[in-house]
Parts: sequence; C-alpha cells; structure tokens
Amino acid sequence: MGKVVMYSSVSVDGFVADENDQPGPLFDWLSSGDVPLDDSGELKVSQASYDYTRTYWDRIGVTIVGRHVFDLTDGWDGEPPSGVDHVVVVTHRPAPEGWDPEAPFHFVGGVEAAVARARELAGERIVEVAAGDVGGQVLAAGLVDEVRMDVVPVVFGSGKRYFGSVSARHLLEDPDVVIQGDQVLHLRYQVRR
Repeated sequence: MGKVVMYSSVSVDGFVADENDQPGPLFDWLSSGDVPLDDSGELKVSQASYDYTRTYWDRIGVTIVGRHVFDLTDGWDGEPPSGVDHVVVVTHRPAPEGWDPEAPFHFVGGVEAAVARARELAGERIVEVAAGDVGGQVLAAGLVDEVRMDVVPVVFGSGKRYFGSVSARHLLEDPDVVIQGDQVLHLRYQVRR
C-alpha cells in the first residue's frame, strides 16, 4: 500500500492561506524558474524544485481534500488536479447538484473512510492529503506517514493553518529531505510512530 502524505505550500509561520482563503504568494515559486513542471508550460520552476516535485507528483494516485477546498476550486470542473487519478472529498453533504457521476471524485463522510477509500483507489501509489483542517484531522487520527512542506518566504501573521486545528502534540522525525529551490524550501518529514 502507498504512503499517506500530508502536503501543501506553506508560509514560514505555518499558514496555507490567509483569512480570506487566498494563497497570496504561496504558489509564486511555481512560476519562478525556467524548467517546465507540467505539459501546460504555465508552471516553471528551478531545476532543484523540478527534480523534487515532479518525482513526487508522478507518484500520487489520489488526493484527499475537504469540502471547503472542493467548493473553493469548483471541484476543478470534474478534472482532478495535476494529473491525479482520483479525488476523495471529506464531506457530510452530497455531491453538488448536477455533478457528473462519472467524474473521478468520491464523497465520503469522515477522514478514516476517506483514507480507506483513497488507499483502495491508489493501490501502491501515494495518497496525498491536502494540508489544513482535513489534513490535521488525518494526522490526529494517526493515518499520516509523511509530511511534505514547500515553505515560501512570506509571513502571513494569521490565516488557515497548515495543520488545521490539531491540538495535541505529534512528533516528526528530523527532515530527511531539505532542498532549496527558487522562492521555496522543500522539506520532508516522516511521522514518528
């Protein structure tokens, strides 16, 4: 079975968005280089960021998000982001009215069910959990294997926390990856068991 990885770009002070759910400069690193990260040609990063990020993205089978992120993105118009095969949405509401039932999106009622469904769909590939409230809930449930952060040199001061509302201590191992890109520092931690 593939790893469950909590992931996002994050401010130095630990936020994935501001108070208005806006990422501000958190994704500027995705256009700060000259190496195309995807086929669109819109995302261009440094070679160091490409080597780290592309390898990771190619291994993701399923992304887990909360209903809030799903609604903010308009469900990516039914197309999972970044070439991911499936999206599992944690929600207590049904799919939006008129939603294409053939779209590779799966609506489940809790984080444990979301991880179980995502693992089923992903097989040996990575299950990515979007950082924030749902990511924090998955971490608190003891279901995260690895934490990845793309730390961007900005301080928000307040906003949506990377770990959501986690209120208990969770230990991580020392970072096993530290890579400096342009306008970003890539970090990877294994969750201590």
